[in-house]
This record gives sequence, C-alpha cells and structure tokens, in this order.
Amino acid sequence: MPLYKVENLTYCYPEAEKAALNHINLEIREGEFILVAGGSGSGKSSLARALAGLIPDFYGGRVGGKVYFQGQDIRTMDRGKLAREVGMVFQDPEKQIVQTYVEAEIAFGLENLGLDNEEMQRRVAEVVCFMNLEQIRGAFTANLSGGQKQKLALASVLAMQPRVLILDEPTSQLDPVSAEDILNLVKRLNEEMGFTVIMIEQRLERCYHLADRILLMEKGRITCDGSAREVARKTSREDSPFLPPVARFFAGIESPSLPLTVKEGRKLLRSCVNIERALAARPAAGKVGGSPTAPAARDSAVCLKNLWFTYPGGQEVLKDVSLDVREGEFAAVLGENGAGKSTMLRQLTGLLRPDRGTVQVLGKDVGRNGLKEIRRHTAYLSQNPNDYLFQDTVEEELLFTLKNFGLKDTSVVDEMLDRFRLARYRRTNPRDLSSGERQRVALASVLVMSPGLIILDEPTRGVDFRLKAELGRFLQQEAEKGRTVIVVTHDVEFAAEYAARIVMMSSGRVVSDGEKHEVLGKSVFYSPQLSKMCRGICDGVLTFSEARERIYPLVSSGAATGEVPGVMM
Repeated sequence: MPLYKVENLTYCYPEAEKAALNHINLEIREGEFILVAGGSGSGKSSLARALAGLIPDFYGGRVGGKVYFQGQDIRTMDRGKLAREVGMVFQDPEKQIVQTYVEAEIAFGLENLGLDNEEMQRRVAEVVCFMNLEQIRGAFTANLSGGQKQKLALASVLAMQPRVLILDEPTSQLDPVSAEDILNLVKRLNEEMGFTVIMIEQRLERCYHLADRILLMEKGRITCDGSAREVARKTSREDSPFLPPVARFFAGIESPSLPLTVKEGRKLLRSCVNIERALAARPAAGKVGGSPTAPAARDSAVCLKNLWFTYPGGQEVLKDVSLDVREGEFAAVLGENGAGKSTMLRQLTGLLRPDRGTVQVLGKDVGRNGLKEIRRHTAYLSQNPNDYLFQDTVEEELLFTLKNFGLKDTSVVDEMLDRFRLARYRRTNPRDLSSGERQRVALASVLVMSPGLIILDEPTRGVDFRLKAELGRFLQQEAEKGRTVIVVTHDVEFAAEYAARIVMMSSGRVVSDGEKHEVLGKSVFYSPQLSKMCRGICDGVLTFSEARERIYPLVSSGAATGEVPGVMM
C-alpha cells in the first residue's frame, strides 16, 4: 500500500479564478525522496499543503478529489496524529516561528505532543547539535538572520521526528556550506532512518542528484514524473529550467550522457575535451576574462568607512567594515548566514545607525542628512517580500510607490508588470499569489521608481529559473545605464552569471572584494558548478557564455556522442 495516494485532486483558493491544482493523480511510497520542481505559481506549494493536510482546512477554498495517507482520507484523520506523522517547513520561516528564544521554539512542538521534560531536553540537544545551532541556542529569534530562521524552522520540525518531511524551499536563504550540510542531513534521514522526503526547490544544482524521483509541475498539473536521469533525458536542452548547470552544459553539446554532479561532469568533460588544446588555451595569470568593474573615475554611490554595529543584547554584527561601490557597478555580497550582510544593507538605508563609522549614500552622510532625499533615489527590498504588500491589487502596489514619492508618470507601471510577468495579475490581491509571485510584485514595486541605487536582499528567493535570468539581465542593463546595484544573495550561480564584482563577508568583516573571476574562481565553496567542473581543465569559466566561447571549440570531434563509463545515459 502506498504511503500517499492522490486521486483526481483539484483545488482552488478562496476568491481565485483559476485552480491551483488540476486533476492531480499521484502515489508516494514510504522512504522515497521526491523533488518537486516547476515555475513560480505552478502549484508546488499547493501540492505540499494538500499532502500536509492543510488544504482546505487552513487555507479554505474549494477542493475536489481525495488525498489518502496510510489508506485513510487525510481530511478525516485526527489532527494530532497527522501532526506527529507529517512535518512541514514552509517557504517563509517568519510565519512558522512563534517563540521568543531559539531553544523555546524547538521545544514548542514537543510540548504540543505532550512529551515529558527529559525526552524534550534530549531531542532539543540532539537537533541543536545536528543543525549546528549551538552558537544561537539562547538567542532572540527576532535577531536571527533569514538563513538562521530557516535552519531553526527545520530544526523545530526535525525535533518532532515525523514520518514524512515536506520541505518547501528549505535552503533558499542558506549559504552554500549550510545548504550542503542540511541537504546531506536530510538525505541521511531518508536513507538511514527511512524518512519520506518531499522537497520543493528552485536551485536544482543543490539537490537534483539526491532525489529518487522528480515531479515537474506546470499550471497545477504534474507534467513529468520519473527518476532524476529519466527527467533529465526528457528535458535535455541547454536552456532547460529543470536541469542542474552541469547537465545543461552537456545538453548544449548534444551529449547523450548527462552528468548530474560535478564529479560526473569532470569525468565526462575530460573524455570529450582535447586536454592539450585546453591547457594551451588557458588564460595567463591575471588575464581571466569577465565583466570589468565600473571605471574608477565614476563617483562613489555608496561609501562605508570603519563601520561597527552591535544589536541590543551585545551581539556584535559589523566589525570595522569599509566598502566603496561606485556608480554603474553591479556588486553581489556573499557570505555565511549571520555574517552581517543584511545588517550592512540596513545601514545603507538608514534603518539602522552605526555605533561607529560613517555611511555615505549618493554623496550624502546618512547620519547627518534627512533620509527622504536618499530614499527617493534608492530602491531597497528586504528578505521578506510580505513586508511590502498591503494594497488590494498588484497594480495598486506599484502605483502606491509612485504616489509616495510624488511621481506623476504612471506609464512605467505597465512596463514593470510586463517585465516581471505580472500583467495578468494586475487586479489580483497580492496576498493570493504564490511566494515567488509575491517576490516579483515586491521587486516591481521598489523598482518602478527608476532609482539610482538598487539594494536587494535575496531577490531570487522563490523565483524560478527563467524569471531569475530576466531579473539578472535587467539589473545588468540598469548598471550599464549608470545605476548602482548591490545584491545580497546566497545564489552563487546568479551572482556568477550576472554580477561584475563580488564582496565576501565573514563574521562581520569584509574578507574578500574584487572582480568576480578573482573572487569566485579561487573559492572552494563559493563557486558555481561550471567553475568547479572546469577547474584544472579550463580555468576561469564562470558563466555559460564563457563556457560556449572557451570549451565548445575544444570538444573533440565525435567525443560528445559516446557514452562515458561511470556517467549514466
């Protein structure tokens, strides 16, 4: 008997015109690791909510068909039993955290299960150790970074030891090292403890190879269902949004073998690239290609000097940070969770004031001048898009920004709605949209004012492959117009493809700053898949355009058409 059986499931949210799920039929066996992928608004989160028993009880709306869990209609199951059996981590960890302290948050679910104090202490200690949360165990949850909140939400669910883990983009706010650790932990729970894992992810390079089975969704339907390699074969093309970068690269040379990991990619690359020519074609030291930084003659847009900042309670977050970003630069800020990246952005907008040091934005001292003029020319998007949505329709969100700054030309609203593929949601309440769609609305609402300085904190969170590419190209175009772009992100692939400059932060300090090839090309953990695959074979490749230019000509004639031992077809 399957663990889950879904029969002709159809679901429509309250007041929504179109169904979020359309005639879903699905069986899930115990112990499977299932990856669910698809574009924004394709129904991934709605399916997860249905499998968790939250639809329609929690969200309302109209539902048809059945979801059976262990042979029982999930809508008639005892809610307490279901909570013990099925644990879900939502896209927005802020909505899942209810306690003031980290340890209390982990224990909250255990208290609801009625466990005795000794058992609760054991489970809390165990999950704190496994999730590497010792340093923030006694911290205020309100002071945590977005990534730390995401780890806490996952820890709280794991402590309850459910039979099924439903994870809705569990690594979207995690740095590469933390994301790798979390995914390996989830895979261990799946393989060694028999947990059934249902994971939704947009960044497929992290988890594609871990899944036993992949479901692709579009317009509320399952359009593809099979093993990772079966789905890779069915979607094999260079611009496929449902392949990890290494597989997309080999799809571009029409290779019948599609690697799913960097290791497989390196093996296949060595088999089909003329190594002697590749070594001869290596760029000389200091001559690695790539996007140059903005000319030094341009004025400074952002200047931080010897910045120090400590949160209430003694948590020192910024330590002697100095940074100069000039007009026309596109800089991406990377670093581990809690490194101080988001705190630094809040200093630029005046939301926080430094304990020591100075902050200058667009030539004005943030600490001495009024913020109104600075904010008139600055677009800032924080990690949580829900903070920006309070109007009744998507169109009104954009119009509010223009009205707030006294801007009369509303023609730009149509342009931004089209650019972010929101025109069909013009009259829709933004709170009725998916998380990825809400992110796009928030982006459009801050960019509609054509700012001179664009500051974005995790803008690709919940955004699908195609829209991410469109956003990256848009930001590049804005930089070419002389506008300054600063993006905090854990999406290394996005930063490598579109930014020109990389700023690395660690423990409240800037530890590396330079042209992206110089920083990412030397990094072990903060480098994109293509860079890792090409290292030692064709150094200096970060982007797909560079791969096409430098590697495709080196492919030996006919080499890409054969099968390579150890790399499955």
